Amino acid sequence: MDEIDRLSEFLQRLTPLSRSCLLSELERLELCGIDMPGSASVQAKLRAEFRKDGSTQARATNPSRYFFAPLELLLIDGAPEHANAGRISRNTLTPIWEWICRDLLPTMARDYINAINDQVTANNPKEVLKTASAFQIKVVKVLENTLASAESAELARAKLAQYTASRTAFDDVKKMQQVLRAGDALPKFNEKLPERITKFDDVQVAQITAQLDAFKKTHPDALPFALTLVARRLKTSWQLVRLATKAAASKKASDVAATPYACVVAMVLDRLDDKRLALRIALRHNRILIARDLLTDIYDTEYALKVRIDGIEASEWGVRLQQLMDAIAALVSAEVSRFPSNVGHILGSRRLRSHDTLGGKLTYLAWRGRDVVQDGAAAFRKLIGQT
Repeated sequence: MDEIDRLSEFLQRLTPLSRSCLLSELERLELCGIDMPGSASVQAKLRAEFRKDGSTQARATNPSRYFFAPLELLLIDGAPEHANAGRISRNTLTPIWEWICRDLLPTMARDYINAINDQVTANNPKEVLKTASAFQIKVVKVLENTLASAESAELARAKLAQYTASRTAFDDVKKMQQVLRAGDALPKFNEKLPERITKFDDVQVAQITAQLDAFKKTHPDALPFALTLVARRLKTSWQLVRLATKAAASKKASDVAATPYACVVAMVLDRLDDKRLALRIALRHNRILIARDLLTDIYDTEYALKVRIDGIEASEWGVRLQQLMDAIAALVSAEVSRFPSNVGHILGSRRLRSHDTLGGKLTYLAWRGRDVVQDGAAAFRKLIGQT
């Protein structure tokens, strides 16, 4: 009881913003697989204060929520500690907001919070959006100066590190700057996309590529975010690779890497890494059916990458893919080994790798046959053109 009382007393000495930041950091560490003794009780206490709905995911408070609104479609729950091009971790928003309020623009942030609260109380949504937009512009301008030199950027990184140990938080600040700088270009691009892309065939790939080409001309720095908006419409994340493979001269990894949208391969690998993290959490909490579905998606993605990009194993993409699959295999092996060898485990079933079935192998042969025909036709057209 004495320890609980001391803990409660310590938490109350922190500002509400600091307590919210502490909650986000504890959740981030847990998602990264770091066990903190006593963390569960602290999280429960803080969630009771900040999340009346019992949510286990961080949600910004009103002033910061309006400020971060343009990022909403690009946010990812969880705590990925890899690059994650085009996406921002929701868990980093609270420490970033605290850094803005305490170090970057303390006076302007205080004025902004007061103005937002007044407009919300007055039920004036148009003024709320106007106030948020004005503060976003101010933050972008200050960030441009802050990140202009290596010295000032490093100082900003050190200040931000006081609020979170996340290795990607500073990168998320730079992503935030790029999104806010793009203004309404991303929302407009998003509105033009189909509501759902159920079949990412050649026609759809060509249409989306044309839209991306137009967007890239005016906002090249924001291209990864536009690609993320496209990925949200796809049935499966690996289909994003088609933007690169369709534009490549051949299926060779070197030709795919030479296309304007080669970055989508790394983005698909980022999502594969996200599934690895989610698989680890599912297994830790004994959610086997969720783990099974994740593992099926993981195997499908691995297969799609190897089938659609020839020689990927020897490329940097292939090295990362193998590292991820080795880590995933270790997780599955550890789970399966908990049971006697004569007891089957759902995660050890070959059915999860649908491409290893007869139907899957026939599909693969059909793809290869189609590739041979297409490559032969392309070579013939090239020969005719030369003669």
